[in-house]
Formats: sequence, structure tokens, C-alpha cells
Amino acid sequence: MPQSEMTAYLILDVAGTGFAMRRSSVSEVLPLPRLHPPTLTGTWLAGFLDLGGTTVPVIDLGRLLMLPPMPGREADPYRHLLLSADRGTAILVDRARDLVLVAPDAVRARAPETSLNGCVVGEIVQGEQLTQILGMDRLLDAEERRRVQALTEAAAARLSDLSRLEDA
Repeated sequence: MPQSEMTAYLILDVAGTGFAMRRSSVSEVLPLPRLHPPTLTGTWLAGFLDLGGTTVPVIDLGRLLMLPPMPGREADPYRHLLLSADRGTAILVDRARDLVLVAPDAVRARAPETSLNGCVVGEIVQGEQLTQILGMDRLLDAEERRRVQALTEAAAARLSDLSRLEDA
């Protein structure tokens, strides 16, 4: 099969579970930098990334999907951030393991009602193994996006105030 008919997927490890995400929905895979902490702790909002002066919210995918945490996960410095294609959100995963090309006949669609917000958009079938495909744009619903945007704006204002103090 010609490569032009294949789709690129990032294979992810999230709390010991394998997932896939279309490569086209991710602009960059970044090593985990130091994040600015959120005002609310213990949630799936891991913090904020300063990306060239733009404040980007970071969503902890394991917590968002309510997966049980792996021992030592929080201390692992080798976790990755997936920066969304629009560069407006970053997703924290334990590891971006691989980039694979997948033929269309190896992908099965999933009905939106089978997962929260329809975030599981399909499955990659490789022999007996199924890898769930997550839709970056379906991880949060409209209300969650609105609230994260409000928290991001507040964090950006706080960070801006701090940089003005440093400049003084």
C-alpha cells in the first residue's frame, strides 16, 4: 500500500495503557518542562506552560481519563507534552513511544456515545491487539474548555504581573 494512503499515529503510554493519537492533531512532542502550577491542585489541570510568552494550559491525560496512577509517575522527568495542532493546549502523557503509519483497513471507527465526550474516535487493530485512538479535540467538552480558558487567562495575568515586578 502506498504511504500516501497511510495515516500517521503517535503511540502513547498513559498510566500503563497504550493509546494512539493522529499525528496531524499534534504540532510538537516536547520533553516535560517546569510548569507553572495551577491554582487548583489535585485536578487534571497539571499547570501552565510558558510557550514563548503565551500561556498554554497542560492537561494531565491520565488524570483526565481517571486511570490509576503508576508508582513513581509524578517524579518521572522523562514524561512528554503533546502540543495541540493549534498550539492552544498541551497534553501530559507518560511517554510518546512511537510514530507509526497505519493502513485505513486497520482502523475501526467508534461511535461517540461509547466514550466520555466521544474522545475515543476509533481503534487500531493489529492482530489481537486493539489500541484506542483519542481525538485531541474531543478530550474536553465545551464547558471544560471554557473553564480551562478562564483559568489560563487568569494564569497569564498573574505571570504578566510577576514579569513586571522582575523588570522593575
